[in-house]
Amino acid sequence: MTQVPTPTADTVRRLVRALLEDTGGGRGARAARGGQDGPASGAGPDVRPVTGDAGHATWWVGARHVLRLAPDREAAVRQRRELRLRDLVRPHVPVAVPVSVAQGEWTPGLTYTLDTKVPGGSGERHDVSAVGEADLAGLLTGLREVPVRQAEGLGVPRVAPRSLEQLRRAAGRAAERLAGADEFDPVRLAQLTQPAAVQLAAQPGAAVLVHHALTGDHLVVSADGRVRGVLGWADAVLGDPAEDIAGLARAVGSPAAVRAATLAGYGARPCLRGLWLARCDTVLRLAEALAGRAPGPVPLLRAQLRHAWEAILLERVTDLRDGDADDAL
Repeated sequence: MTQVPTPTADTVRRLVRALLEDTGGGRGARAARGGQDGPASGAGPDVRPVTGDAGHATWWVGARHVLRLAPDREAAVRQRRELRLRDLVRPHVPVAVPVSVAQGEWTPGLTYTLDTKVPGGSGERHDVSAVGEADLAGLLTGLREVPVRQAEGLGVPRVAPRSLEQLRRAAGRAAERLAGADEFDPVRLAQLTQPAAVQLAAQPGAAVLVHHALTGDHLVVSADGRVRGVLGWADAVLGDPAEDIAGLARAVGSPAAVRAATLAGYGARPCLRGLWLARCDTVLRLAEALAGRAPGPVPLLRAQLRHAWEAILLERVTDLRDGDADDAL
């Protein structure tokens, strides 16, 4: 098997320099040099790895662009699909989706895309305002409107809904381990009973386009709390919309996630399902990380657990009959 080279600043600088030469040094070239007019310095354009990217697959290029390098062939397939999917999604959502200004292969068989940077900060650093919740509602509404057949034609995979009952049992065992480490009170998980988990099973025929990675660092939030853009579309699937509600609960808190989902027209069942997916996931992920069995920054996982376990108005599953599936919270 051919060893894939590790991206370095020189690798990235040579690639970007070639792209600038191809553009003839126009406006795009000035943007990649950090917005400065005139020729690039002898060292080439300003490039630096994105903080926290251990594999050095994502790089800032100047002040206005980001370069993403596929580290393996599977990632290259996903990146090609992502570029086509972003074009399909863009007309349906009210927030910015990154635009690729150049794409190709940075080494044989492995792709790259040079994207415009979406202005704003990380959702991990900025709180989402009430108007930002409306932006998230528009995102969820738009994802539901993307034609499933067209997404499937691009190669977006279908994924079956997860069993909330299986997740509940696994989270119960993890909660006991967290209790031993004084991290979590397992009594809180008792709210999700076995009958409740059965009631919150995903409904048949409800598959939509799911972003599937609505983490704080994929939400671009402005200082006033507006959600300006969404990044990271490579993991999108056709499946359970409650997964995106769960992602928002982990990223921005359960109350904001449920309010956004309700504004998007989702009823009590998918909102509560998303809430409990997020709560079980955060318990499991923190327990695995503390045991050294899974990677992940423990402070971030603790923050996600706090977000997911924030109280909402409706905490318990009562009698969700078939006719209640579309009732708002």
